[in-house]
Amino acid sequence: MMSFFRIIKFAIEDLFRNFSLSVMTVVILVLMLLSVNTLVVVRAITEQAVTSVKEHIDVSIHFKKEASADQVQEVRSYVESFPEVTETQFLTKEQVLDQFKEMHESDAAILTSLDELDENPLGATLVVKTREPSDYEKIITAISVPEYETVVEAKTFNDIQSSIEKIDMITHRVEQSVIFLSVLFMVIAFFVTFNTIRVAIYTQRLEIGIKKLVGATNWFIRGPYVIESAIFTLCSILITAVLVYNGLTILDPYLEVVFGQEAFLQLYFSTHATQLISLQFLGVFLLTVCTSGIAIRKYLRT
Repeated sequence: MMSFFRIIKFAIEDLFRNFSLSVMTVVILVLMLLSVNTLVVVRAITEQAVTSVKEHIDVSIHFKKEASADQVQEVRSYVESFPEVTETQFLTKEQVLDQFKEMHESDAAILTSLDELDENPLGATLVVKTREPSDYEKIITAISVPEYETVVEAKTFNDIQSSIEKIDMITHRVEQSVIFLSVLFMVIAFFVTFNTIRVAIYTQRLEIGIKKLVGATNWFIRGPYVIESAIFTLCSILITAVLVYNGLTILDPYLEVVFGQEAFLQLYFSTHATQLISLQFLGVFLLTVCTSGIAIRKYLRT
C-alpha cells in the first residue's frame, strides 16, 4: 500500500512539473472525444430522421364509388391479413369528401362544382402502413389482380424511399468527415501524450536509473505514468461530458421543432450514458497507457 501511495505521489509531481504539456494533452484528448461524440450525435439524428420519414409513408387504396360495402370489406380484410401490415385507417365516402373539401377550402371553383353535384363523387379509402417501405410494393402487387379491378379505383403509394436514401447518403458523408477528424485527433493525441510522457521521463532519467539500482521493479517505475494516463483520461472525460451536455442543451430545441420530441438528444445520451462513457474511458485510457508504455520502454531496458 505504501508503494501505491508513492506511485500516486510521483504521478502528481510529474503532472505539475510538466503542467503546460499535461494541459495540452488533455485538450487534445477532449477534441478527440468531442469528434467521437459528434459521430454519435449524427448517428442518433439520422436514425430519428429515418424513423420520422418512415412514419409518413403509406399506401392509400381508393375504392370506386360503385363498390358495395361487402366488396370493400373483402379487400380490407385481405389487406389487413398481411403480417407486414401494422396499421390501417378506413375512411368512408363522407369522410373522404370532407377531407377533400378541407384540402381545397381556398378553391371556390372546386367547392362550387361539388355543391352542384347530386351525389358524392368519391369512394371510400383505406390507408395502409407497413413495417418497412419495401413491404408496400408487396401490398400493391397483391391487390393489383383482375378480381379487384371493379372494386379498387387507384392505389397511391406515398414513396419516400428516395428521401431515406438521401438522408443515408448525407449521413455517410458527414460520418466519413467526423471519422477522419477522430482519427486525426487520435494521432495527434498519441504524439502529444508520447512527448508529454517522454519529457517527464527525460527529466527523471537519473531518478529512474537510481530506482533500478536500488531494486525498483519495472512496474513501480511505470506506475506513475499509468496513474498519469488515468488522470488524463478522467479529466478529458469530465470536460467532454460538460461540453457535450451544454451542446445538447443548445441543439435539442431546434430538433424538437423537426421531430416533435422534447430533449431528444439529452434523452438519447442519458439512455446510453453508461455504455458511451465506459467505451470512451476505456479507449482513451488504453491509448494513453500504450503511449506511455512506448515512451518509457527505452529507460526500462537500462
